[in-house]
Amino acid sequence: MKSLNEDLKTGQLKQIYLLFGEEGYLKRQYKNRLTSAMLPEGDTMNYACYEGKGIDLREVIDLAETMPFFADRRLIVFENTGFFKSGGTELADYMKTLPETTSFLFVESEVDKRSKLYKTVKAKGRAVELGFQDEATLKRWVAGLVKKEKKQITEQTVVYFLNKTGTDMENITKELEKLYCYALERDAITKEDVDAVCVTQISNHIFDMVDAVSQKKQQRALELYYELLALKEPPMRILFLMIRQYRILHQVKGLLKAGYVRKEIASQAGLHPFVAGKYMDLAKRFPTGELRAVLEEGAELEQSVKTGKLADHLAVELFLVKHSV
Repeated sequence: MKSLNEDLKTGQLKQIYLLFGEEGYLKRQYKNRLTSAMLPEGDTMNYACYEGKGIDLREVIDLAETMPFFADRRLIVFENTGFFKSGGTELADYMKTLPETTSFLFVESEVDKRSKLYKTVKAKGRAVELGFQDEATLKRWVAGLVKKEKKQITEQTVVYFLNKTGTDMENITKELEKLYCYALERDAITKEDVDAVCVTQISNHIFDMVDAVSQKKQQRALELYYELLALKEPPMRILFLMIRQYRILHQVKGLLKAGYVRKEIASQAGLHPFVAGKYMDLAKRFPTGELRAVLEEGAELEQSVKTGKLADHLAVELFLVKHSV
């Protein structure tokens, strides 16, 4: 990311860029910044975007060979094409003779770094991975955004905010906008403001339920369950998400026993590093045998509901009561 920012700062842009990784917000931001840097605002004649699979490469190549219209550059953007997983060989071969007047910008979720197309991009341009940001980076980013609004927020409130809203950067910006408006006449944003206007992500809500169960806070676990029911969440979806949390905890527990650290656990379990720390703390409260038993019981409960032995809302309630005493 540092090299990409340097390119944008100096204006010394590469002919080909690849933005890839899990963090959609960063990919979208850098895609827009690169587009603005490469083309004048409103230049639709020299801009083309191809999205999804099934792209006609002959059409792309014909367009790439066409001189830009009263401009120095033509920009062709590719989004989520899957070319870096399969089918990108022809495009890789063509890029070796790509006219200097045409630039390519790829925005992908997944890439195979062994693919010919990836290696070609690396050789002729710049490949930038935009993955999940770690806890420290997220906290600095949120604090910086708040400061730009000429407001103050403590580090404890930032952590509280992230625990409530999740780590998706797009969602974070939306929730911050709500906070700015709510605290319009005040300089500081507080935990009370976060509670008043920010929406708890359902995954965090479910995590809090499991956390309450681990601490044997039965009333709290049931309150969280009833809140989800009031929000029209189907009981079986709630059960599914709870069992998923236990499955992650079981995996994290095993990784902890194997001596893995947080960064490695986050990668192995497919978790955001910030979230991985929460799972590590929670997993330590559960014996491995209990987690395995819960997973088996979840499958049995689902079967009981499907066969009509238990009502769905009652099945989840019984599960919570049993494991929080």
